[in-house]
Amino acid sequence: MQRAMWAAFFVIMAATLVRLVFAATTGLGIDESYMVAASSHFAASYFDHPLASWWLELGSRHIFGGMGPLVVRLPFILLSILSSALLYSLTTRLYGGRAALWAIIAYNISPVFSLAFGCWVLPDGPLDAALLAFAYAICRALGIAEHPARPSSRWWWAAGVFAGLAMLSKYNAVLVLAGAAFVLMTDPVSRPALRRAAPWGAASLAIAMFSPVIAWNAAHGWQSFHYQGGRATGWHLHPAAMFTIWGGEALFVLPWLWLPMVVLMTAAIRRGPVDRRSWLLSLLAILPIVLFALIGTWSSTRILYHWATPGYLMLFPMLGAWLSGLSVWARRLMVWPAAILLAGAALAITAAVSTAALPDLDIIFAPGKSPMLQAIDWTSINTDIPPDTQAIAALRWYDAGKIGYAIRGHLPVTVFGADPHEFAISTPPASLLGKNILIIAMPGNIAAIGRDFAPDFKSLAPGPALVVAHEGRVLLMIPTFLGKDLIRVPAA
Repeated sequence: MQRAMWAAFFVIMAATLVRLVFAATTGLGIDESYMVAASSHFAASYFDHPLASWWLELGSRHIFGGMGPLVVRLPFILLSILSSALLYSLTTRLYGGRAALWAIIAYNISPVFSLAFGCWVLPDGPLDAALLAFAYAICRALGIAEHPARPSSRWWWAAGVFAGLAMLSKYNAVLVLAGAAFVLMTDPVSRPALRRAAPWGAASLAIAMFSPVIAWNAAHGWQSFHYQGGRATGWHLHPAAMFTIWGGEALFVLPWLWLPMVVLMTAAIRRGPVDRRSWLLSLLAILPIVLFALIGTWSSTRILYHWATPGYLMLFPMLGAWLSGLSVWARRLMVWPAAILLAGAALAITAAVSTAALPDLDIIFAPGKSPMLQAIDWTSINTDIPPDTQAIAALRWYDAGKIGYAIRGHLPVTVFGADPHEFAISTPPASLLGKNILIIAMPGNIAAIGRDFAPDFKSLAPGPALVVAHEGRVLLMIPTFLGKDLIRVPAA
């Protein structure tokens, strides 16, 4: 047990070191830039997601007095350490220390959990930590463990707190929490808990913690709920979409980890609650994994592969137990190539961004399509912004995010368009009346953009091109217009 604990500690520290190097040497991605650029204050909620991830990056900015990549990413790196520790504790309780070690290794070599959620400014980092803490608390509350254990009613209150934190992180947390409700209804040993006050008190506590998000939505026309819920609407039948989505999820998790996870979950569902440990984990996991794949068969919105990851997160303890039973060579074949590939990819991206180790990479992509545009910050544009500019307006929220982060908040940034996301709240266009605004004239026909916006200003003239460059290579030329004195809010 002690040996497994120390081995897990070194795995976590090695993974953290890779994350720190990666975070410090690469620019913010599109979603990260948007979150940082669009968040100007602490609020009860935000357009895309509840408050947790926004508050974490805002808090780090206030503490360290800056908004560099490592500053805004640091809380999420620290949360990855916490998530690893929680996964170790959960797996140790259910399957023992050896299984916990392999669960930790698998978690830290899975690209989506290790680098994306363990490093980037995304709501999934706090969500993972809260869900793992919730799963551990539920195990304690219901007495589910490797060896017979007594239920502990006081852990219901911890479960309520962690459930509330999960819902304050991301809306899809409710799918995992619903799985816990199914456990209570279907496990004969757990079912008597429904006749006691503690589980209902935990649910009430979680809802009370989530109530600021409800109140914020009520005050903002339920726009966040409409936006997220609208992803399940539409009717464009795609019978094969389910398998495409699962294939994408397998790539995100790692195919040779994903397949045994799904097989273990399926076997546990077939066995039923005879094994309370696997029954609990499988019911916590199954709704996100199945529901998003089903929605993809009819939704007009593209289902993103990471939406189902809370389900796979719940399967790592079973995967760790399975891995611990394999032969030494089988484990090495599953783990070492993945670890080397992940660390190598992180270091290669770091080298490409920070040292231009691959200087000719961008010539194989069309102008403005280089993937390097996501891996670097667009700070080179700062020298091209006219001195009389009082605000910047993009036509798309993700362009506004990259530009807003590049200028580090020195000018207000908004979106003139039908899909402004959080920018409509943090910098509503009406707040810029009377100001000189630099309009980002992409995408679309530049002349048509000029004609569309000319009536909204006292005068509108072509502005300088903003150059996004990296190590002397021009990656993107952004056309602009400079509008003097905004006299009306542009039509969406």
